[in-house]
Amino acid sequence: MTFLPFTQPSIDEDTIRGVTEVLRSGWMASGPQVLKFEAALGTYLHGRPVRVMTSATAALEIALRVAGVDRESEVILPAMSFAATANVIARVGAKPVFVDVDLRTRNIDLDHVERAITPATRALMPVHFAGLPVDMNRLYQIAQRHRLRVIEDAAHAIGSSWGGRPIGSFGDLVCFSFHPNKNITTIEGGAIATGDAGELQLIEQHRFHGIRKDADGNVDVALPGGKANMSDVSARIGLGQLPHLDGFNARRRELAAAYLANLATVEGLLLPAKGDEGHSWHMFAPLLCLQELRITRQEFIQGMRDRNIGVGVHYPAMHLFSYYRRLGHDEGDFPNAERIGRETVTLPLYPAMNIADVERVCDAVRHILGSPHR
Repeated sequence: MTFLPFTQPSIDEDTIRGVTEVLRSGWMASGPQVLKFEAALGTYLHGRPVRVMTSATAALEIALRVAGVDRESEVILPAMSFAATANVIARVGAKPVFVDVDLRTRNIDLDHVERAITPATRALMPVHFAGLPVDMNRLYQIAQRHRLRVIEDAAHAIGSSWGGRPIGSFGDLVCFSFHPNKNITTIEGGAIATGDAGELQLIEQHRFHGIRKDADGNVDVALPGGKANMSDVSARIGLGQLPHLDGFNARRRELAAAYLANLATVEGLLLPAKGDEGHSWHMFAPLLCLQELRITRQEFIQGMRDRNIGVGVHYPAMHLFSYYRRLGHDEGDFPNAERIGRETVTLPLYPAMNIADVERVCDAVRHILGSPHR
Protein backbone atom coordinates (compact mmCIF):
# COMPACT_ATOMS: atom_id res chain seq x y z
CA MET A 1 0.00 0.00 0.00
CA THR A 2 1.08 3.60 -0.54
CA PHE A 3 2.82 5.38 2.31
CA LEU A 4 0.52 7.45 4.53
CA PRO A 5 2.55 10.18 6.29
CA PHE A 6 1.49 11.44 9.68
CA THR A 7 1.27 14.97 8.27
CA GLN A 8 1.41 16.69 4.89
CA PRO A 9 0.72 20.28 3.76
CA SER A 10 -1.83 21.05 1.06
CA ILE A 11 -0.50 23.60 -1.45
CA ASP A 12 -2.73 24.53 -4.42
CA GLU A 13 -1.60 25.46 -7.92
CA ASP A 14 -2.62 29.10 -7.52
CA THR A 15 -0.20 29.43 -4.61
CA ILE A 16 2.59 27.79 -6.61
CA ARG A 17 1.97 30.22 -9.47
CA GLY A 18 1.93 33.09 -6.99
CA VAL A 19 5.34 32.06 -5.60
CA THR A 20 6.70 31.96 -9.15
CA GLU A 21 5.45 35.52 -9.68
CA VAL A 22 7.21 36.65 -6.50
CA LEU A 23 10.45 35.00 -7.59
CA ARG A 24 10.23 36.77 -10.96
CA SER A 25 9.36 40.11 -9.37
CA GLY A 26 12.87 40.69 -8.08
CA TRP A 27 11.58 41.40 -4.55
CA MET A 28 11.89 38.30 -2.41
CA ALA A 29 12.81 39.62 1.06
CA SER A 30 10.24 41.36 3.29
CA GLY A 31 8.07 43.55 1.10
CA PRO A 32 4.54 43.90 -0.27
CA GLN A 33 3.59 40.25 0.22
CA VAL A 34 4.54 40.41 3.90
CA LEU A 35 2.37 43.49 4.36
CA LYS A 36 -0.55 41.78 2.60
CA PHE A 37 -0.16 38.63 4.68
CA GLU A 38 -0.04 40.59 7.93
CA ALA A 39 -3.16 42.49 6.92
CA ALA A 40 -4.97 39.26 5.99
CA LEU A 41 -4.02 37.62 9.29
CA GLY A 42 -5.17 40.71 11.17
CA THR A 43 -8.53 40.57 9.42
CA TYR A 44 -8.84 36.87 10.26
CA LEU A 45 -8.14 37.73 13.91
CA HIS A 46 -10.99 40.27 13.99
CA GLY A 47 -8.78 43.28 13.35
CA ARG A 48 -5.95 42.55 15.78
CA PRO A 49 -2.50 43.66 14.58
CA VAL A 50 -0.11 40.85 13.58
CA ARG A 51 3.60 40.80 12.74
CA VAL A 52 5.07 37.79 10.96
CA MET A 53 8.43 36.15 11.68
CA THR A 54 10.74 33.48 10.36
CA SER A 55 9.43 31.00 12.95
CA ALA A 56 7.24 30.60 16.01
CA THR A 57 10.44 30.14 17.99
CA ALA A 58 11.55 33.63 16.99
CA ALA A 59 8.08 34.94 17.79
CA LEU A 60 8.12 33.43 21.29
CA GLU A 61 11.57 34.80 22.07
CA ILE A 62 10.66 38.28 20.84
CA ALA A 63 7.40 38.17 22.81
CA LEU A 64 9.35 37.37 25.98
CA ARG A 65 11.69 40.29 25.40
CA VAL A 66 8.82 42.66 24.65
CA ALA A 67 7.09 41.53 27.85
CA GLY A 68 10.15 42.50 29.86
CA VAL A 69 11.22 38.96 30.78
CA ASP A 70 14.90 39.03 31.78
CA ARG A 71 17.50 37.33 33.95
CA GLU A 72 15.63 38.15 37.13
CA SER A 73 12.43 36.54 35.83
CA GLU A 74 10.66 33.22 36.09
CA VAL A 75 8.22 32.00 33.44
CA ILE A 76 5.72 29.21 34.13
CA LEU A 77 5.13 26.70 31.33
CA PRO A 78 3.93 23.11 30.85
CA ALA A 79 6.50 20.35 31.27
CA MET A 80 5.34 18.74 28.00
CA SER A 81 5.70 20.65 24.74
CA PHE A 82 8.16 21.05 21.89
CA ALA A 83 11.61 22.00 23.23
CA ALA A 84 11.36 25.54 21.82
CA THR A 85 8.78 26.48 24.45
CA ALA A 86 11.36 26.09 27.22
CA ASN A 87 14.44 26.98 25.19
CA VAL A 88 13.30 30.52 24.39
CA ILE A 89 12.87 31.24 28.10
CA ALA A 90 16.39 30.05 28.80
CA ARG A 91 17.73 32.02 25.82
CA VAL A 92 16.53 35.33 27.27
CA GLY A 93 18.21 34.39 30.55
CA ALA A 94 15.05 33.69 32.54
CA LYS A 95 14.21 30.58 34.55
CA PRO A 96 11.70 28.11 33.07
CA VAL A 97 9.37 26.89 35.82
CA PHE A 98 7.70 23.68 34.72
CA VAL A 99 4.31 22.46 35.92
CA ASP A 100 2.52 19.26 35.03
CA VAL A 101 -0.12 18.86 32.33
CA ASP A 102 -3.56 17.25 32.23
CA LEU A 103 -3.34 13.68 30.94
CA ARG A 104 -6.29 14.00 28.54
CA THR A 105 -6.07 17.57 27.24
CA ARG A 106 -2.22 17.66 27.42
CA ASN A 107 -2.62 21.33 28.35
CA ILE A 108 -1.00 23.01 31.34
CA ASP A 109 -2.75 22.07 34.60
CA LEU A 110 -4.00 25.39 35.89
CA ASP A 111 -4.41 23.91 39.38
CA HIS A 112 -0.62 23.66 39.51
CA VAL A 113 0.05 27.10 38.07
CA GLU A 114 -0.90 29.19 41.08
CA ARG A 115 1.21 27.00 43.38
CA ALA A 116 4.23 27.66 41.16
CA ILE A 117 3.96 31.48 41.24
CA THR A 118 6.70 33.27 43.21
CA PRO A 119 7.69 36.95 43.55
CA ALA A 120 10.05 36.38 40.57
CA THR A 121 7.30 35.12 38.25
CA ARG A 122 6.94 37.51 35.33
CA ALA A 123 4.86 35.57 32.82
CA LEU A 124 2.76 32.50 32.06
CA MET A 125 3.40 30.60 28.82
CA PRO A 126 0.54 28.15 28.16
CA VAL A 127 0.53 25.87 25.10
CA HIS A 128 -2.73 25.16 23.26
CA PHE A 129 -1.75 21.56 22.67
CA ALA A 130 -2.89 20.07 19.34
CA GLY A 131 -5.13 23.13 18.87
CA LEU A 132 -7.23 22.52 22.00
CA PRO A 133 -7.38 25.88 23.80
CA VAL A 134 -6.41 26.18 27.43
CA ASP A 135 -9.27 27.41 29.66
CA MET A 136 -8.78 31.04 28.68
CA ASN A 137 -11.14 32.50 31.25
CA ARG A 138 -9.36 30.86 34.13
CA LEU A 139 -5.90 31.45 32.66
CA TYR A 140 -6.40 35.20 32.38
CA GLN A 141 -8.06 35.38 35.78
CA ILE A 142 -4.90 33.90 37.29
CA ALA A 143 -2.71 36.28 35.29
CA GLN A 144 -4.71 39.33 36.32
CA ARG A 145 -4.83 38.29 39.95
CA HIS A 146 -1.03 38.04 40.07
CA ARG A 147 -0.29 40.84 37.57
CA LEU A 148 1.47 38.53 35.14
CA ARG A 149 1.99 38.72 31.40
CA VAL A 150 0.66 35.89 29.24
CA ILE A 151 2.57 34.70 26.21
CA GLU A 152 0.41 32.11 24.47
CA ASP A 153 2.29 29.42 22.60
CA ALA A 154 -0.38 29.00 19.95
CA ALA A 155 1.91 27.16 17.52
CA HIS A 156 -0.76 24.47 17.16
CA ALA A 157 -3.76 26.77 17.34
CA ILE A 158 -4.14 28.90 14.23
CA GLY A 159 -7.87 28.70 13.54
CA SER A 160 -8.75 27.49 17.05
CA SER A 161 -11.24 29.55 19.03
CA TRP A 162 -12.49 30.14 22.56
CA GLY A 163 -16.02 31.31 23.20
CA GLY A 164 -16.51 31.92 19.48
CA ARG A 165 -13.46 34.19 19.21
CA PRO A 166 -10.33 33.10 17.35
CA ILE A 167 -7.25 32.43 19.45
CA GLY A 168 -5.08 35.51 18.89
CA SER A 169 -8.00 37.91 18.49
CA PHE A 170 -7.85 38.68 22.21
CA GLY A 171 -5.50 38.16 25.13
CA ASP A 172 -1.93 39.35 25.61
CA LEU A 173 0.89 38.24 23.28
CA VAL A 174 -0.09 35.28 21.08
CA CYS A 175 2.44 33.40 18.93
CA PHE A 176 1.64 31.16 15.95
CA SER A 177 3.62 28.72 13.81
CA PHE A 178 3.43 28.19 10.05
CA HIS A 179 5.84 25.24 9.85
CA PRO A 180 4.93 22.67 7.15
CA ASN A 181 3.32 20.37 9.73
CA LYS A 182 0.98 23.09 11.05
CA ASN A 183 -2.61 23.79 9.99
CA ILE A 184 -1.39 26.33 7.43
CA THR A 185 2.19 26.80 6.30
CA THR A 186 4.59 29.41 4.94
CA ILE A 187 7.34 26.72 4.74
CA GLU A 188 8.98 28.14 7.87
CA GLY A 189 7.32 31.03 9.67
CA GLY A 190 5.49 32.39 12.66
CA ALA A 191 3.62 35.43 13.91
CA ILE A 192 2.82 37.51 16.98
CA ALA A 193 -0.61 39.02 17.56
CA THR A 194 -0.91 41.84 20.07
CA GLY A 195 -3.35 44.58 20.95
CA ASP A 196 -0.70 47.02 22.23
CA ALA A 197 0.44 49.58 19.62
CA GLY A 198 3.58 50.46 21.56
CA GLU A 199 4.62 46.84 21.85
CA LEU A 200 3.90 46.37 18.16
CA GLN A 201 6.73 48.82 17.44
CA LEU A 202 9.03 46.91 19.81
CA ILE A 203 8.19 43.67 18.01
CA GLU A 204 9.15 45.28 14.69
CA GLN A 205 12.44 46.49 16.13
CA HIS A 206 13.33 43.14 17.68
CA ARG A 207 12.67 41.27 14.43
CA PHE A 208 14.90 43.58 12.34
CA HIS A 209 18.12 44.70 14.02
CA GLY A 210 16.49 47.12 16.47
CA ILE A 211 16.06 49.64 13.66
CA ARG A 212 13.43 52.34 13.75
CA LYS A 213 12.81 55.24 11.38
CA ASP A 214 11.32 58.63 12.02
CA ALA A 215 8.90 60.49 9.73
CA ASP A 216 11.83 61.90 7.71
CA GLY A 217 13.35 58.46 7.13
CA ASN A 218 16.20 58.90 9.58
CA VAL A 219 17.42 55.58 10.98
CA ASP A 220 18.21 54.81 14.60
CA VAL A 221 19.00 51.57 16.43
CA ALA A 222 16.99 51.66 19.63
CA LEU A 223 17.82 48.15 20.93
CA PRO A 224 20.08 45.22 19.94
CA GLY A 225 17.51 43.41 17.81
CA GLY A 226 18.04 40.31 15.76
CA LYS A 227 16.80 39.26 12.34
CA ALA A 228 13.55 37.36 12.11
CA ASN A 229 11.71 39.04 9.25
CA MET A 230 9.68 36.80 6.91
CA SER A 231 10.40 36.71 3.19
CA ASP A 232 7.87 37.69 0.53
CA VAL A 233 8.12 34.14 -0.86
CA SER A 234 6.93 32.68 2.43
CA ALA A 235 4.28 35.37 2.84
CA ARG A 236 2.86 34.59 -0.60
CA ILE A 237 2.46 30.95 0.42
CA GLY A 238 0.67 32.13 3.56
CA LEU A 239 -1.65 34.29 1.48
CA GLY A 240 -2.57 31.22 -0.54
CA GLN A 241 -3.08 29.10 2.56
CA LEU A 242 -5.12 31.44 4.76
CA PRO A 243 -8.37 31.36 2.73
CA HIS A 244 -8.38 27.57 3.12
CA LEU A 245 -7.72 27.53 6.87
CA ASP A 246 -11.30 27.15 8.06
CA GLY A 247 -11.91 24.42 5.49
CA PHE A 248 -8.71 22.64 6.47
CA ASN A 249 -9.73 22.72 10.13
CA ALA A 250 -13.26 21.54 9.40
CA ARG A 251 -11.74 18.56 7.62
CA ARG A 252 -9.42 17.91 10.57
CA ARG A 253 -12.42 17.88 12.92
CA GLU A 254 -14.20 15.38 10.66
CA LEU A 255 -11.15 13.10 10.59
CA ALA A 256 -10.63 13.38 14.35
CA ALA A 257 -14.28 12.44 14.94
CA ALA A 258 -13.77 9.36 12.77
CA TYR A 259 -10.70 8.41 14.81
CA LEU A 260 -12.57 8.84 18.08
CA ALA A 261 -15.45 6.69 16.85
CA ASN A 262 -13.26 3.95 15.35
CA LEU A 263 -10.91 3.69 18.33
CA ALA A 264 -13.45 4.12 21.13
CA THR A 265 -13.52 0.40 22.01
CA VAL A 266 -9.84 -0.39 21.48
CA GLU A 267 -8.38 -1.56 24.78
CA GLY A 268 -5.09 -0.08 25.88
CA LEU A 269 -5.57 3.35 24.30
CA LEU A 270 -6.21 6.63 26.10
CA LEU A 271 -7.75 8.88 23.47
CA PRO A 272 -7.16 12.64 23.43
CA ALA A 273 -9.81 14.96 24.84
CA LYS A 274 -12.34 16.29 22.35
CA GLY A 275 -12.92 20.01 22.42
CA ASP A 276 -15.85 21.88 20.93
CA GLU A 277 -15.93 23.44 17.45
CA GLY A 278 -13.07 25.69 18.53
CA HIS A 279 -10.66 22.74 18.54
CA SER A 280 -8.61 22.85 15.32
CA TRP A 281 -7.15 19.34 15.79
CA HIS A 282 -3.58 20.03 14.79
CA MET A 283 -2.70 16.45 15.80
CA PHE A 284 -4.36 13.24 16.92
CA ALA A 285 -2.15 11.68 19.58
CA PRO A 286 -3.53 8.85 21.75
CA LEU A 287 -1.56 7.24 24.55
CA LEU A 288 -0.56 3.61 24.51
CA CYS A 289 -1.34 2.34 28.01
CA LEU A 290 1.83 0.29 28.13
CA GLN A 291 1.09 -1.33 31.49
CA GLU A 292 -1.98 -2.92 29.90
CA LEU A 293 -0.34 -3.87 26.61
CA ARG A 294 2.14 -6.60 25.75
CA ILE A 295 4.01 -4.32 23.38
CA THR A 296 6.51 -1.48 23.57
CA ARG A 297 5.96 1.86 21.89
CA GLN A 298 8.84 1.20 19.50
CA GLU A 299 7.28 -2.13 18.52
CA PHE A 300 3.99 -0.33 17.85
CA ILE A 301 5.74 2.33 15.74
CA GLN A 302 7.60 -0.35 13.78
CA GLY A 303 4.34 -2.21 13.21
CA MET A 304 2.79 0.93 11.74
CA ARG A 305 5.83 1.55 9.56
CA ASP A 306 5.67 -2.04 8.32
CA ARG A 307 2.16 -1.16 7.12
CA ASN A 308 3.42 2.01 5.38
CA ILE A 309 1.84 4.33 7.96
CA GLY A 310 3.83 7.21 9.42
CA VAL A 311 3.57 8.07 13.11
CA GLY A 312 5.20 10.66 15.35
CA VAL A 313 5.92 11.25 19.04
CA HIS A 314 4.66 14.54 20.52
CA TYR A 315 6.39 15.19 22.87
CA PRO A 316 9.08 14.01 25.30
CA ALA A 317 8.84 15.66 28.71
CA MET A 318 11.10 18.71 28.51
CA HIS A 319 12.41 18.61 32.08
CA LEU A 320 14.10 15.28 31.33
CA PHE A 321 16.30 16.68 28.57
CA SER A 322 19.92 16.86 29.70
CA TYR A 323 20.01 20.68 29.78
CA TYR A 324 17.00 20.92 32.09
CA ARG A 325 18.17 18.04 34.25
CA ARG A 326 21.25 20.15 34.94
CA LEU A 327 18.89 22.82 36.29
CA GLY A 328 17.77 20.35 38.96
CA HIS A 329 14.95 18.33 37.39
CA ASP A 330 14.62 14.55 37.49
CA GLU A 331 12.25 11.69 36.80
CA GLY A 332 9.10 11.77 38.90
CA ASP A 333 8.83 15.57 39.00
CA PHE A 334 5.89 15.78 36.58
CA PRO A 335 4.23 12.35 36.24
CA ASN A 336 1.65 13.17 33.55
CA ALA A 337 4.18 14.88 31.28
CA GLU A 338 6.52 11.93 31.72
CA ARG A 339 3.83 9.38 30.94
CA ILE A 340 2.84 11.26 27.80
CA GLY A 341 6.51 11.41 26.84
CA ARG A 342 6.83 7.63 27.22
CA GLU A 343 3.51 6.53 25.73
CA THR A 344 2.20 9.04 23.21
CA VAL A 345 1.98 8.28 19.49
CA THR A 346 0.77 10.68 16.80
CA LEU A 347 -1.39 9.18 14.08
CA PRO A 348 -1.81 10.64 10.58
CA LEU A 349 -4.06 13.69 10.40
CA TYR A 350 -4.09 16.25 7.58
CA PRO A 351 -6.72 17.72 5.23
CA ALA A 352 -5.88 15.62 2.17
CA MET A 353 -6.76 12.43 4.05
CA ASN A 354 -10.14 10.78 3.68
CA ILE A 355 -12.24 8.59 5.99
CA ALA A 356 -10.89 5.46 4.30
CA ASP A 357 -7.39 6.53 5.35
CA VAL A 358 -8.56 6.86 8.95
CA GLU A 359 -10.13 3.41 8.79
CA ARG A 360 -6.87 2.00 7.39
CA VAL A 361 -4.94 3.49 10.31
CA CYS A 362 -7.46 2.25 12.86
CA ASP A 363 -7.42 -1.27 11.38
CA ALA A 364 -3.63 -1.26 11.72
CA VAL A 365 -3.83 -0.04 15.33
CA ARG A 366 -6.33 -2.77 16.23
CA HIS A 367 -4.24 -5.46 14.55
CA ILE A 368 -0.98 -4.42 16.23
CA LEU A 369 -2.62 -4.13 19.66
CA GLY A 370 -4.53 -7.37 19.20
CA SER A 371 -7.88 -5.68 19.68
CA PRO A 372 -10.80 -7.01 17.59
CA HIS A 373 -13.14 -4.71 15.67
CA ARG A 374 -16.30 -4.33 17.77
